[in-house]
Amino acid sequence: MIQRDLLLRFAAAIAAALPATLTAQSGGSNQAPTPQQAGSLEERLRALETRLDAKESEMQALEKKLAAKSETSKWYDRLTIRGYGQFRYTSLFNEDNTPNLNVPADRSINEPESLYLRRGRVTLSGDVSDRVYFYAQTEFAGTPNGLSDWTMQMRDYYTDIALDQDKESRLRVGLSKVPYGFVNLQSSQNRIALERADAINSAVEGERDMGVYYFWAPSHIRDLFRDLVRSGRKGSGDYGVLGFGAFTGQGPNRSDKNGDVHIAARASYPFQFGDGQVVEIGVQGYTGEYVVTTSSMQLNPSPAPAQAAPTADGGGIDDERVAASVIVYPAPIGFEAEWTWGKSPQLSDDLSRINAESIQGGYVQAHYMLETEAGVWFPFVRWNFFDGARKFATNAPKDEVNELDIGFEWQATPEIEVTMQYTHTFWRTDTSDTSGTPFEEARDVDRFGIQMQVNF
Repeated sequence: MIQRDLLLRFAAAIAAALPATLTAQSGGSNQAPTPQQAGSLEERLRALETRLDAKESEMQALEKKLAAKSETSKWYDRLTIRGYGQFRYTSLFNEDNTPNLNVPADRSINEPESLYLRRGRVTLSGDVSDRVYFYAQTEFAGTPNGLSDWTMQMRDYYTDIALDQDKESRLRVGLSKVPYGFVNLQSSQNRIALERADAINSAVEGERDMGVYYFWAPSHIRDLFRDLVRSGRKGSGDYGVLGFGAFTGQGPNRSDKNGDVHIAARASYPFQFGDGQVVEIGVQGYTGEYVVTTSSMQLNPSPAPAQAAPTADGGGIDDERVAASVIVYPAPIGFEAEWTWGKSPQLSDDLSRINAESIQGGYVQAHYMLETEAGVWFPFVRWNFFDGARKFATNAPKDEVNELDIGFEWQATPEIEVTMQYTHTFWRTDTSDTSGTPFEEARDVDRFGIQMQVNF
């Protein structure tokens, strides 16, 4: 409508100036335009007005059509599908004269295993409305410790509800990651090393649980969290600057056993410097009561083997930890360090009872981001240490880990990544089978793992 008025005013100005123009063209005489000239000009103005009316009608019809389409748009039109698969092979070099080397999260570290599907995940997510975000992730994978060959399960199923228009405050409800530890929150799709560090991961094995959380972060920090992932700088994703909530504490896809919840809180802030370097500092902790699964154990060695049946408080045992995180995102040098302390359920030395005992451990990792025409390379070295217990294992056995990882990740294309990793195990407790004692410990074992990851 505004454009039409401007055009009409412009045309009127031309009409008003026309007599002077015609006078100038006729040599300065004051002769007025002839009736034929005036009539022709009026007809052209009317024709122009008619065309403008027609254009205005077309615009109004288009606006109505767009509005109708928006009103009838289905929520599932806003969803996206993505995922990734990890195919792995591990070779043990010198295990012949040592006890079995067992890594709880990686079944490929086993002599009988060959090619192994570590993860096959498909994610459905999106904003189903202006204030509601939905996320569901399924996984097809081999289960650890030989519980079964392969399973299909939900890894995540939650909803984010925005509490303000800018979505700086949100409530998360459902099966999701527990806000504890940078490496736990970092997706396996983005992590450089093949597996997470034992100390941090032992707090929330599987990283997930059923819970409800509140997250808050300013809009520009939420954008930075997303950019650190999308730019390939190995971010953990957006779990807020502040986050707190409650979760069942028994682990993913397991029912609660005592009716009490664990309480968790986390604070983490990414500091961005003028040269583009980002350093994230975080602290986190949780507290609760964990119910341990117990079973009778065969006491060895012979000649007089016997059985023990450890007891545990049915209402749960103290389970509480704190952790500190320092993350220097690669630019091009990167650094990660996390350490945790606390108390966790653990089998007593005399094998008679499950008590709350102290734990500590963490990891330190240095890496480098090298961008070349052949792709992006991430050479890395990591020290992994844990002195504690595996509360999720039957009878919560003592677990000690001391390992050094050296390797690299090669992102050939955005869709294809290859990781090669050499690991020297100084010592690691074998907690794969807690039906008999003593628990064996592998020492001075070397292994080599290779993984191909396909993203879509």
